[in-house]
Amino acid sequence: MIRVGTAGWSYADWEGIVYPRQKPRGFHPLAYLTRYIELMEINSTFYATPRADYAARWVEEVADAERFRFSAKLQDVFTHRELPSESEFQAHAHAWLEGIEPLRASGKLAAVLVQFHAGFRRTRAGVERLERIEGAFGHLPLVLEVRHRSWFEADALRRIRTLGYSLANIDLPHATDHPPSDAPQVGAIGYLRVHGRNATTWFDPRAGRDDRYDYLYTPKEVEELARIARRLDAEVDETLVVTNNHFAGQAVTNALEILGHVHGVPPLAPTELVAAYPRLRAATRPDGQDILF
Repeated sequence: MIRVGTAGWSYADWEGIVYPRQKPRGFHPLAYLTRYIELMEINSTFYATPRADYAARWVEEVADAERFRFSAKLQDVFTHRELPSESEFQAHAHAWLEGIEPLRASGKLAAVLVQFHAGFRRTRAGVERLERIEGAFGHLPLVLEVRHRSWFEADALRRIRTLGYSLANIDLPHATDHPPSDAPQVGAIGYLRVHGRNATTWFDPRAGRDDRYDYLYTPKEVEELARIARRLDAEVDETLVVTNNHFAGQAVTNALEILGHVHGVPPLAPTELVAAYPRLRAATRPDGQDILF
């Protein structure tokens, strides 16, 4: 089974493109998006300890969407900072797990993404960090995203597999130290993260977040991504495809196009998104409900 969705839903530049300009009372973006996509990767759980009341609200908003699932990014204290003492580590882990418990208990949590930056290389310390994370969160479906090629050597892949991680396949601008585009499937979950291919801004330290992820995949590139998703899914029971090229609704546009390829049926698309990206007329079915808001 392949589910396709986006990384995050709270972007100011999605207003009037993804979301309707006029919203009904009680409008929630998650409930709205369940009409179009099947997966949401939660970003806020990376930047701060999640709150259980927020997680419970997210579950409530998607309760009627049977196929819809969440992926939650593990907090940066575990992946992007110097690791705290063991007692502090366990306290952070307990608080994070408590915060996402409504997602897990509802059966809507498909994966926990353990994402590292490109400078995270395979070293003894790096492996030990993965071991500590697995020790605290290994009862959850962990997906590892590493962006340095050293993790894709045979012995490193074996260690990742032994620790019980699934390994994310990532699409991003080419560099000699980036992961190979034909990385093998590792673990029980297929996971394809789609970051865009804007090489000009990706490697520019002055570029902001929106600049780095400002990229619309061409129809030919979308077909390529769909082939990768199908290749991963041939080896597992579930594959998650997450588009992270969020700027100006491009992530939703490409997610819908990928959905059409992997399911063989044109998906519904928000009317205003089709107006912003007219090529969607050939790949989707316009959903006119939002023009009534």
